[in-house]
Amino acid sequence: MNSVVSTQEMTPRELLKEIVTIPSVSGDEQACAERLAAYFESHDRNVWIDEVGNVRAPADDSVLFTSHIDTVPGEIPVRIDAGEQSGEPALWGRGSVDAKGPLVAMAVAAVRTGMSFVGVVGEEVDSRGACHVVANRDAPETVINGEPSGWNGITLGYRGLLAGTYVVTSESGHTSRPENNAIQDAMDWWGRVEQAFEPDEWTPVFERVTCKPIRVEGGTSDDGLSVESSMDVQLRVPPNHTVDEIREIADSQLNGGTVRWYDAVPPVMMEPRTDVARAFRVAIRKHGGDARLLRKTGTSDMNVFASEWDCPMVTYGPGDSDLDHAPNEHLPLESFDRSVAVLESVGQKLGGSQ
Repeated sequence: MNSVVSTQEMTPRELLKEIVTIPSVSGDEQACAERLAAYFESHDRNVWIDEVGNVRAPADDSVLFTSHIDTVPGEIPVRIDAGEQSGEPALWGRGSVDAKGPLVAMAVAAVRTGMSFVGVVGEEVDSRGACHVVANRDAPETVINGEPSGWNGITLGYRGLLAGTYVVTSESGHTSRPENNAIQDAMDWWGRVEQAFEPDEWTPVFERVTCKPIRVEGGTSDDGLSVESSMDVQLRVPPNHTVDEIREIADSQLNGGTVRWYDAVPPVMMEPRTDVARAFRVAIRKHGGDARLLRKTGTSDMNVFASEWDCPMVTYGPGDSDLDHAPNEHLPLESFDRSVAVLESVGQKLGGSQ
């Protein structure tokens, strides 16, 4: 680990700006991880970077504060300027919302309360950091996962994910022939999948299975003897279904092609009456807000933690999730300040008490 000047006197806002300034696109998180580890070192915390690149700072396991270090690609000049809607000072930059705002807020709260901390890598790609954590340490008493929810929002649920690649081949032939070629077979299969999961208009999005093709390729093979087609697909899985149930339904629509399912993330839905959820409601009221309970239609590392650890958890963090991955990604600094105060209150409430 590189030696970095002490950050003991650095304010949370200053640390946030520095962390956002360091690029950390998925797969290239090391420099940012080292800077984050230096923050814990400057406060005399035991910290190391593990073999996959996670920043590990174990302490009081009454709470594990955790968020992800990596971001999606995209350069946004780092600056402090007025927010688009609030007009209040905001930090602009890739990752300011997703999820370096939550990450730094978690790190500051962990130092101030003496709670455990993990900054994980790879969340935007395959959650390899979170998968490594659940495979290599025992469950804490509580998990607080960092993603943007707004400083007064608490996320209790996420849909799961099923992802795969459909592949089909047909004999080549003149385009005047009526029989389907492989491209049509792929289109037909996906149409049947969409029809199988078609919701009624009254079903909330969180409770639906959402079907999305994300890449399609097709055409005549190099030798000219066949037509080939492939389609990468994702299905979002609500908590009233299992990933296996959704896979079975999608497979039942096959028409000669095959699917290689390469990712399966279970959905998660936590109860609102856990100690950690109550602690957040109290802390948010204490700092001038009314708590909002949220359910997210995507997935996060909370799905990974919940699939392996039987403990209460929530996801929380400053920022508007509509700005995730957006070209105008920015985080109001007042929201960041309040989230640090809320997390500190929650950590103090739960620390050593469960």
